[in-house]
Amino acid sequence: MVPKVDAFRTGDVLNGRQAMPAGSFLGHLPPGTWPLLVSEWGADSRVHQRDEELPIGPADEQVHIVLGGCVRQERHPFGTAEGAPRITRFRGVGELLGEAKLIEPHAEVRTTCLTTTWIMPCSAQRMNLLLRKHSSIQLALLRSLEDRNRTDEMLYGTMTRPPLDRVAGLLAHLAEVAGTPGPDHPDHITILGPSQRDLAEALLLGVSTVESTLRLLRLPAADGGLSADGVLRSGYRKFVVTDLPSLRALAGLA
Repeated sequence: MVPKVDAFRTGDVLNGRQAMPAGSFLGHLPPGTWPLLVSEWGADSRVHQRDEELPIGPADEQVHIVLGGCVRQERHPFGTAEGAPRITRFRGVGELLGEAKLIEPHAEVRTTCLTTTWIMPCSAQRMNLLLRKHSSIQLALLRSLEDRNRTDEMLYGTMTRPPLDRVAGLLAHLAEVAGTPGPDHPDHITILGPSQRDLAEALLLGVSTVESTLRLLRLPAADGGLSADGVLRSGYRKFVVTDLPSLRALAGLA
């Protein structure tokens, strides 16, 4: 049954009427191929609440497509002992999660919903069959993974860039892949879920550094900020980007 959630335009998404973020798996799908996935797994789509973990463990046999919301993925390349480093990434609408299971069934990645998140689970075995049968879908996935790698390198891997550039860049990215336009101000993009600590861990910055940077983004230029009216409002696990073009310019993404 299609989930009845006010936050998502379920009919538009399942009928292919909602544009997907550029570079995402669904964004790369050519016209006419999305109905194939919906006919196979659309009825299995489900909603997970904030802080729920998605079933992408060693024993699970599914990959997942994000239809709405945002998740945090964590990898532990040196083990899970206390103090061991971890890699944190955010994934939004249109992304395929758990893609490693398509080549290694026992692969895992800890994936936590940062807000109410709408997911379409897909059998990894059936997805592999679909990819072999439809080269255009396979190509869309490969292109999306390459775009994801390049975006990850730009957002998370440029350690020599100033914190302002990096925080602004990550917020601009989240606004584009997981943001929701405001009903009264469509140019105001709301990002729900990530906390300041989440941003700090993803960017390998101190929480105090992230807090200082967010303060600059909130302030108008007259009060020492970086933009005429400020580009950001923030609350508990909530960011509202009020001027996305200016935020992108601050990040060097314009």
